[in-house]
Amino acid sequence: MARGNLLVALISFLLILNVLGVLSATFTVINKCNHTVWPAISSSNSTTGVSPLNTTGFSLQIDESKNVTVPSSWSGRLWGRTNCGKNSTGGFSCVTGDCGSGRLECSGALARSGQPPVTLAEFALEAAGTGLDFYDVSFVDGFNLPMLVVPETGNCTTTGCAMNLNGGCPNELKELSQDGITVGCRSACEALREPQYCCTGAYNTPNTCKPTPYSKFFKNACPLAFSYALDDDRPVFTCAPTNYVITFCPPLPTINTPTKNPEAAAPAGGGESLDPVSKGKKNRLKIRRAFSFFFF
Repeated sequence: MARGNLLVALISFLLILNVLGVLSATFTVINKCNHTVWPAISSSNSTTGVSPLNTTGFSLQIDESKNVTVPSSWSGRLWGRTNCGKNSTGGFSCVTGDCGSGRLECSGALARSGQPPVTLAEFALEAAGTGLDFYDVSFVDGFNLPMLVVPETGNCTTTGCAMNLNGGCPNELKELSQDGITVGCRSACEALREPQYCCTGAYNTPNTCKPTPYSKFFKNACPLAFSYALDDDRPVFTCAPTNYVITFCPPLPTINTPTKNPEAAAPAGGGESLDPVSKGKKNRLKIRRAFSFFFF
């Protein structure tokens, strides 16, 4: 009888934890590229400088996957590094997405977010005051790998970019390897350093920092990803707390672009696209600025 009561109490406790949102989430990271990818993760809400995750960097061979446990209320970035190995000083470095740690893990005093150009998945899990997960895929720091973010909850929106944009990248944005191969596509801000591309100075509002031919290159190919810093064409999504599958080089086609209909853009059950018609552009800008606070 005592054993039965203990089991009931344990189940009740776990249910309470789940309701309160204090259980962790799982990121399943999959490599479908035809080459090795070295995923990396940085946490934006660590006040000690020590990552709360069990790993901050690892390698994935072709078709390999790895589960990463992330705590509730976590925010941070995940990206893929390419062409990694030992550098001339014997340290670990990557041609794209390098985090500067000199090691496979992206932790320690020298670690930083991925060196552009790099495709970023950004998360704010159980964001304060909302109880919802916020997530997006961003080209604000450029593009190096196709990436999809798929919430485990079936009625939340898949986002990202399944296309490889490196081949069609404008020449002035191309990131070349030492042997002349295009390994990434830089953002116009990173490549040209002009305020109209970086949304700085006199161009620091949505009214003054408009889409450019460069941002339209990214947006036309992958409409669900952030194409530049003040892109407010619905690239941030929300979902009730859930697990996520992040796939590098996913097979095509995989994304169905949400409809412009504001009712259809908010699937039942809590998952929704933050559509400018249904939520308002001011609301979207507040959310993106919150992401900027977390990630930049």
